Amino acid sequence: MTTNPLLADWTTPFGLPPFGDIAPEHFREAFDKGMSEAREEVNAIADNPEPASFANTIEAMEKSGELLSRTARTFYNLSGANTNPELQAIERDMAPKFAQHSSETFQNKALYERIATLWQEKDALDLNEEQARVLERYHTMFQRAGAGLGTEEKARMAEISKKLASLGTSFAQNMLKDEADYQLVLETKDDLAGLPDFLIASAAEAAKERGLEGKYVITLSRSSIEPFLQFSSNRSLREKAFKAWSARGENNGETDNRQIVAETIDLRSEKARLLGYDSFAHFKLDDTMAKTPEAVRELLTKVWSPALERAKAEEDKLADMAASEGENFEIAPWDWRHYAEKVRKAEYALDETELKPYLQLENIIAAAFDTAHRLFGLTFEEKKGLAVYHPDVRVFEVKNKDGEHVGLFLGDYFARASKRSGAWMSAFRTQHRMHGNVSPIIVNVMNFSKGAPGQASLLTFDDARTLFHEFGHALHGLLSNVTYPIVSGTSVARDFVELPSQLYEHWLSQPEVLSKFAVHYKTGEPMPKALLDKLLAAENFNQGFATLEYTACALLDLEMHLLPSGKDLDVSAYEKQALDTIGMPKSITMRHRIPHFAHAFAGDGYSAGYYSYMWSEVMDADAFGAFEEAGDIFDPEVAKRLFTHIYSAGGLPDPAETYRTFRGRDPKIDALLAKRGLAA
Repeated sequence: MTTNPLLADWTTPFGLPPFGDIAPEHFREAFDKGMSEAREEVNAIADNPEPASFANTIEAMEKSGELLSRTARTFYNLSGANTNPELQAIERDMAPKFAQHSSETFQNKALYERIATLWQEKDALDLNEEQARVLERYHTMFQRAGAGLGTEEKARMAEISKKLASLGTSFAQNMLKDEADYQLVLETKDDLAGLPDFLIASAAEAAKERGLEGKYVITLSRSSIEPFLQFSSNRSLREKAFKAWSARGENNGETDNRQIVAETIDLRSEKARLLGYDSFAHFKLDDTMAKTPEAVRELLTKVWSPALERAKAEEDKLADMAASEGENFEIAPWDWRHYAEKVRKAEYALDETELKPYLQLENIIAAAFDTAHRLFGLTFEEKKGLAVYHPDVRVFEVKNKDGEHVGLFLGDYFARASKRSGAWMSAFRTQHRMHGNVSPIIVNVMNFSKGAPGQASLLTFDDARTLFHEFGHALHGLLSNVTYPIVSGTSVARDFVELPSQLYEHWLSQPEVLSKFAVHYKTGEPMPKALLDKLLAAENFNQGFATLEYTACALLDLEMHLLPSGKDLDVSAYEKQALDTIGMPKSITMRHRIPHFAHAFAGDGYSAGYYSYMWSEVMDADAFGAFEEAGDIFDPEVAKRLFTHIYSAGGLPDPAETYRTFRGRDPKIDALLAKRGLAA
């Protein structure tokens, strides 16, 4: 083997991973060496004969495991955005090893005793605010990992963690395979009936990428299938495509995820009981803003009832529209988007095909950058010629208002078979000051449909909103200004982390932003004011549907993680019964059905936590009101408070306190209901 670039010092521009030199086989060696080094460092901290101090215990932990962390960030970013069979095999092998490594660290008795001692003596340690928060996070993490349990219980916790890691990896890989393997090939005029030019062009490009030149392919990427369901007038093809999309992870073969879900629920429940909690939901929520399942259920129920009433009225309108065209059937899930588009056009004279030519990817990126410049003084300069992990990836240097380097931003915008579905923000490097001033390297990953060569890539308004959402996360990582890695950037409570991203979405729909950046991709003419007015007037259109498909997921995620056991759990039957219980209309499905509910089961990031989007939405709807009340959506004083207390603070402050400091009071749910058009 040649010299392993993962083990060498990186002399690349800005400290980017040396993507051009890294091969899959380099990762195993780097992981082995990284784990070995980290284990030696942790053991040295635990066995230090000197009395525990913040410096020789907590700061030492923050400095440990650098090689392992660097390798893992590089690997898992690649395995999500540009995977291959070699990386997937390594991912399966490493999942239980990482879990074992984590258990050995967080269940180290001597290390936990040092941390517990510091926790008991915290008031006498003369810690600053950030140090006090970091100590609290370490003490909490060790307790939640079972450090205080007996020997047998700790061993069982370690076994559970290893198994859950393997299950989560399998869940994600099964889902990716179902998505990558499926293609709806369109060939005839009937197949293309109703499809607008932009969708035909992107379907032709998808077919070309799959060696089907001259044909058209609809994939299970949301940016491909949702417009197809919206515009296709071929009902049988809509049904075929929708059922494939809906059945991911539920196809009875080797990629079926239902047994994985049942086993995951069972193991999570056991883990929670070992730690003294009534359920996994109680365990997860104890370390969030919400604190209890009851608080989560109360929020979701408040929103569910008015949304259900709205959705029933929406369905009646869809049925009337279908009947007006001579159709005599009940609205099915594969009909909803199609007839909703027709109703929207009838009620608001707003047509997606009229809107989309004004939403060029390039301009929406520029709009996101310009908004960050006007709020926070940031500038973004594209850097060409740098080695990246895929030719589609773009790199921008980010500077502050004084021209100083802030970090790097990577944009990876287009769907491909090697990329998992959805959209996300991640970091190749997080900001901190443990080894000098370390600047962040942040990536946004999307799954937009690519335009034909030489043609603009056009977005739906939902796509554009997704770009702004993920860029809000990116800013949370880029603007971080802390000393310790454990509280850097997005390392905040799960139900607070969506505040910076969802808040950022608000600027997209402001006339001041759209009038500047929504220009026709052919003529360069700005979006006509009449069209802009129609777009804004229709913002709350179909909100009953949108709210139910999300809230159903959040409710089922909560209820599943309150189950005492997953043994004998029939996932499909459970889903059906649970949806019947809450009154889910047959014409609407969950945004993420359980067998492909990656937020909850491809790892436990959002497990018992999918409600977080709505919990944060209460805050973001209320927070944007601060700018509206100031009479300027870029008001400098409000923007300064936003920067100081939200975007740059990382996980340093208590989230409820920092929100109150920014807004002057607690958030009000009324703002969320008004934003969604569900207020009484």
